[in-house]
Amino acid sequence: MNNEMTTSNDKMMAFTFGDPEPALGNRGLMDYLQCLRSSRWYEPPVSPDGLTRTLRAAVHHASAINVKRNIMTSMFNPHPLMPREEFAKFAFNYMVLGNAYLEERRNRVGGRMPFQSRLSRYMRRDINLVDFWWVTAYGQEQQISGSSVFHLMDPDLDQEIYGIPQWLPVLNSALLNESATLFRRKYYENGSHAGFILYVSDPAQSPDDVEQIREALKGAKGPGNFRNLFMYSPNGKKDGIQLIPVSQVAASDEFLNIKNATRDDILAAHRVPPQLMGIVPNNTAGFGDAEKAAKIFIANEITPLIQQFKQFNTWAGEEIITFGDYALANQA
Repeated sequence: MNNEMTTSNDKMMAFTFGDPEPALGNRGLMDYLQCLRSSRWYEPPVSPDGLTRTLRAAVHHASAINVKRNIMTSMFNPHPLMPREEFAKFAFNYMVLGNAYLEERRNRVGGRMPFQSRLSRYMRRDINLVDFWWVTAYGQEQQISGSSVFHLMDPDLDQEIYGIPQWLPVLNSALLNESATLFRRKYYENGSHAGFILYVSDPAQSPDDVEQIREALKGAKGPGNFRNLFMYSPNGKKDGIQLIPVSQVAASDEFLNIKNATRDDILAAHRVPPQLMGIVPNNTAGFGDAEKAAKIFIANEITPLIQQFKQFNTWAGEEIITFGDYALANQA
């Protein structure tokens, strides 16, 4: 009897594939944003339509902007030329799009009428950088004299035509938050979270036994959606019958991690204390005193924001936009 021993020359092998990717290669994306010039006006560097839709992408993103607007609106002193509701529109446009416009209107005798807040989504700067265009739809453009429009803009480092919202760096986190929510919603609508595979490999099972298991599983469905199932397998082996869920439990943990991480990014970008947005703390210590957090928030965020809106008074030549004290500031 001839016994032959075969020697394998195979060795463990490790290799990499794919071209090297620079770690900071995608940071230059904003360099491609520019104010394109049409025949009559400049286009904003970032789509106003896209920024408006992003407001509704994540709950915390919209909540952070709304809490700032609500606080400033409550502190605002109404003026005959600036009603409270008109200022709320003006502030909302500025915080979402980084641009806000107030148009001066006059009556037949030349007197000032209440200023009107124009939707920043449809306002465009003329190529002469003085006048403006109201562009709701192509073919329905309306030119507005620059002498009657006040433009408040959040300054940008790359151009001086339009403003850029301060929250723009958190755009990816807000969209990721939305994607995770939509994926989870489709996941539940699809129903795969309730599915499983009953894997039977035990040779002791006869076709009759398999049929009985099938009937038992069919009978497990009913009111309440959950029933207990007892299974007896004589002479069975270990892992002869396995219940393999289609969905993985880890998917739930990953969803929560994404939601929490993107939430923290959004709050950091807006610099709003979580206790002012109705967020429930995960720890027993909580977020601390809400009143102290509100006072610090007013001093560090709302007060500088108010000073920016007061630039309108210099343009208008009179004190129209003024603010009172925050309610909590009077409570010692």
